[in-house]
Amino acid sequence: MGIEYIDGIKLREMFWAAAQFLEENKQALNALNVFPVPDGDTGTNMSLTMMAAIKEMQGTNANTVAQVADAISKGSLKGARGNSGVILSQLFRGFSRALQDKEKMSTRECAIAFQEGAKTAYKAVMKPTEGTMLTVARVTGEEAIKISKRHPDFESFSSEVIKIAKSTLDRTPEMLPPLKEAGVVDAGGMGVLYILIGASHALDGTLDIGLMPISEEKMADISPEIEIEADIRFAYCTEFFIKNLFSHVTEEDIEKLKSRLSNLGDSIVVVGDLDLIKVHVHTNMPGKALQLALRFGELSGIKIDNMKEQHRHVIIETKQKEYGVVAVAMGDGISSIFRDLSVDYVIEGGQTMNPSIEDISKAVEQTNAKNVFVLPNNSNIILSAKQAQEISDSNIVVIPSKSIPQGLAAILAFNPESDIDTNITNMTESMDSVSSGQVTYAVRDSEYNGITIKKDDIIGLADGEIVTAGKDIREITTSLLEKMLDDDSEIVTLLYGQDIEEEQAEEIVSYLEENYPDLDIEMHPGGQPLYYYIISVE
Repeated sequence: MGIEYIDGIKLREMFWAAAQFLEENKQALNALNVFPVPDGDTGTNMSLTMMAAIKEMQGTNANTVAQVADAISKGSLKGARGNSGVILSQLFRGFSRALQDKEKMSTRECAIAFQEGAKTAYKAVMKPTEGTMLTVARVTGEEAIKISKRHPDFESFSSEVIKIAKSTLDRTPEMLPPLKEAGVVDAGGMGVLYILIGASHALDGTLDIGLMPISEEKMADISPEIEIEADIRFAYCTEFFIKNLFSHVTEEDIEKLKSRLSNLGDSIVVVGDLDLIKVHVHTNMPGKALQLALRFGELSGIKIDNMKEQHRHVIIETKQKEYGVVAVAMGDGISSIFRDLSVDYVIEGGQTMNPSIEDISKAVEQTNAKNVFVLPNNSNIILSAKQAQEISDSNIVVIPSKSIPQGLAAILAFNPESDIDTNITNMTESMDSVSSGQVTYAVRDSEYNGITIKKDDIIGLADGEIVTAGKDIREITTSLLEKMLDDDSEIVTLLYGQDIEEEQAEEIVSYLEENYPDLDIEMHPGGQPLYYYIISVE
């Protein structure tokens, strides 16, 4: 008989091995992009999320499976990047929840944890799409339950689970037409498979878990932390977890707890479910807050800080303002434009490097504002921004901009003198009135919407759809513009990338002036990598 139980030490090794295998194969995941563009980042996002989880695990003395899984869950949530990273963190959250208080686990308990992870991830996504990593996780969890009945030893159990994950991944193109058209399987699903394969190597000893590269550069924060002096009405920052909730507690009771805490202070965060609740409140009566919570279950992780005492040693003095704006951008020129438009903090990132939930949260803190508008400017960053929204003390408003042009349109509509609802309406409407164009190159042969694309071809995208391809940058750029412009077009903004000279961009401007004399045309150095031009049409 093989390994019938996994203890905390072995589980640590399995996560190490999974993280190493994922890191070594992240470029293969990046290449599995539906579009043949050079900005696939699923592998990078999942690997960085795993590394954040490993860093958290390293910082603990966890020696039971419950403690190890909890550290992985917390670390992955803090460091989750992109949609795939956020979903991965939720898989780990559910996995951890199923293993609460367990010192070791059997294959049956591991299968249940897999299944709970998938359920938690599905709940975290507003509109789950089949044919993605969610499907791979769900089917694997369901089948793992059956497999555990036949295979009580982990080596054979792991082998069978991997086969199920692989067969499910192979079917993703049949579930999701864009995958089939591009001739690829789902990248996130492949990431889940790599994690399972890597973990299995710790069982049979085929991977050296001592060689896991976790560089300080990869783990570096986006900026040093600073403390802010402010008027402190409620002196005690009080945080704790409520666990082992009483059987009579309901979701409605949790909402009542929020209401009662609001009578004791501010900066209230109550997150979790009927298994575990995290509470954060600023109050002058921390004892009363704890008394309220004791009606729900047991308390743990109690932390009470005297903020007035902390701030006596603060050097930087500033008053919290009403509004702040955070934007994500890549390229010195684009970042400068956002700053010129009064964006408080620009997170360097975008395609190939999605900021983590923690990155966004820290940027929000840097604004020192009560209400912070976040412009993700990339569809793959919106979910991370929304997760940051849930855990922040500030009131975060995510304006779901999917491109740099949309982000610029939104910030131009922002008015610090208007109320929040008016700004949300104006920024969203302005964002939706813009068409976004991108000119880049293909990283592989492909066919999309009847367009045959060869590796290294220049391709033009209009609002995320490939509409033209060829060999010449200028030709594809003008072709893209012709497809984007119509009789209602009034303004064109051209942001040229780091690989384009100013003279080349001026040729495009001259073309527009000659062929579209009624247009207002703006040209700026964007400095962005990968994309020769980013185009906004209003």
